[in-house]
Amino acid sequence: MWKEFKEFAMRGNIIDLAVAFILGAAFTAIVNSLVNDIFMPLLGILIGGIDFSSLTANVIGVEVTYGNFIQEIVTFLLIAFALFMMVKVINRLKREKAVEETEEPELSREEQLLAEIRDLLKDKQL
Repeated sequence: MWKEFKEFAMRGNIIDLAVAFILGAAFTAIVNSLVNDIFMPLLGILIGGIDFSSLTANVIGVEVTYGNFIQEIVTFLLIAFALFMMVKVINRLKREKAVEETEEPELSREEQLLAEIRDLLKDKQL
C-alpha cells in the first residue's frame, strides 16, 4: 500500500498540478494588486470617485447592498481584461520565439554545393 501511495503521490501530473496551483495562487495576488492598486483608483478618477460598495437600498426593512454587487462586477471585468492582456503578451512572445526557432539552419559547404548543382540542373532542363 505504501508503494502504491508513493507512486501516486510522485506522479508527474500530481507534481505539475501542485506547482500550477501554487503559481496560480501567487499569480492571483499579482492580478488582484493590479486591479485593486492600479485599475480601481484610475477608474475611480474617471467616474468621479464614486465607491459603489457603499450604495445600498432599503427594501421592506432589509438593507440590500447592490453597490457591492456592482463593485464585484467591475472588479471581475477588470481582472478579465488584465488576464486577457497578459495572455496576449505571452502569446506574442511565444510566436516570436517560434519564428526564431523555425529559421532555416545554415547549410554546410557540401549542402551549398549540392543546392547549386540542383539549381543548375533545373535551369538546364528549362
